[in-house]
Amino acid sequence: MAITATANLDDSRTHEAFETAKKCITLFGAIGLITLATVAVMASTGHGTTPFMWIRGVLFPALAPVLLRLTTRAAGGSHKAFDRIRTLSTVMPIAVIAVDLIPGICPAWYAVLQGLSALALVPVAVLTRTKAVVAAFRQ
Repeated sequence: MAITATANLDDSRTHEAFETAKKCITLFGAIGLITLATVAVMASTGHGTTPFMWIRGVLFPALAPVLLRLTTRAAGGSHKAFDRIRTLSTVMPIAVIAVDLIPGICPAWYAVLQGLSALALVPVAVLTRTKAVVAAFRQ
C-alpha cells in the first residue's frame, strides 16, 4: 500500500493563496481562448496564420483545466501536485516569453496575447512560494 503525503492546510492564508491561484489560472485559460478565437477570426478573414499559432492557441486553453486540477489537488494537500503546479507556473511564463521573442516566429499581436496569458501564471509562482504555503507542505 502506497503512502501519500498530505500537507497541513489549516491556515486561512494558504486557502486564500490557492483560491487566488485558481483565479489566475482561469485568467490564463480565458486569455488563451481569446487568442485562439482571434487566430480563428484572422484565418477566416483571409489573414495569414501559421501552424505554430494554431497549435499554441489550442494548447494554452487545453492546459488551463490541467493546471486547475493540479491546483485543486495541491489545495487538498497533495505534495506531488503542489510541486508540479509550482514548477509549471514558474517555467511556463519564462518559456512562453522566450519563444515569443524569437524574431519572426509570430506576429506582435499574437506574442502580446500569449505573453499576457503566460504572465497570469506569475502570481501562481509567487503564491506557491509564500511562507504560509511552503510551511503547509513541510513536515
